[in-house]
Amino acid sequence: MGLSVVGIVDPARPFDLADAIGISIQNLSILKTGKARAMRFSTLAAICRELDCQPGDILEYVAGDEGSDGDAGEGS
Repeated sequence: MGLSVVGIVDPARPFDLADAIGISIQNLSILKTGKARAMRFSTLAAICRELDCQPGDILEYVAGDEGSDGDAGEGS
């Protein structure tokens, strides 16, 4: 499973957003491009606080390589 955070960066202020939520611009880019494998709830909360949105407004499920963690807890 991949994690894509969509619509979070206004091209005019990516450095401002990264600074406001306490992550590097590189990590913000990883979130935006869908290359993130995980995100802390505190980071998600900070993004939602700054953008005045809900998690469902910015998260998108991206099907793909599930890896060994992808089927944990599914009772296979």
